[in-house]
Amino acid sequence: MDIPLHLHRWQRHAFDRTAAVVAGFTGGAVMMALELLWSAVSPGAAGPWHTPHLVAALLMGPEVLWQIPYVFHPSVLVAALVTHYLLGIGFGVVLALVATGFGFDRDAPAIVALGAVFGLALYGFDFHVMVGLFPWFADLQGWPTAVAHVVFGVTAALLYHHLARRPDDTRRHE
Repeated sequence: MDIPLHLHRWQRHAFDRTAAVVAGFTGGAVMMALELLWSAVSPGAAGPWHTPHLVAALLMGPEVLWQIPYVFHPSVLVAALVTHYLLGIGFGVVLALVATGFGFDRDAPAIVALGAVFGLALYGFDFHVMVGLFPWFADLQGWPTAVAHVVFGVTAALLYHHLARRPDDTRRHE
């Protein structure tokens, strides 16, 4: 009895850059909303302005972290938003490249699984590799941030699946 294996191999395919940017931006927005909600309702959390200060420090430098207690500062918020959205867009493009290259972009269950794995891998990279360069991010290690990264990956993947225009498509998905 033959069992067909649907193995995915990398093949260079054009990906929809606009859909990738929109997917990454939107995934970043959903992730940011989850992080703010979690920090606002979680007992013992440093408050809703803690995470924006940590993210803004990537652009503004670690001296931003000395402004304790963490309160609203327009420059910190703008730096955090710019940094967060640029990273979301960049990771959305990487996710789209991987999804398209391996052919996952055509299969909703496969791209959801890829998005979840991508989010977990991104969490591992951010909080176990990049934390060496940016040690203040150790404050965010834990399951809420891991879940937020998985939600980012799944959101960006599904949105890319829905929005992407493929060379063999004659119309956009509805």
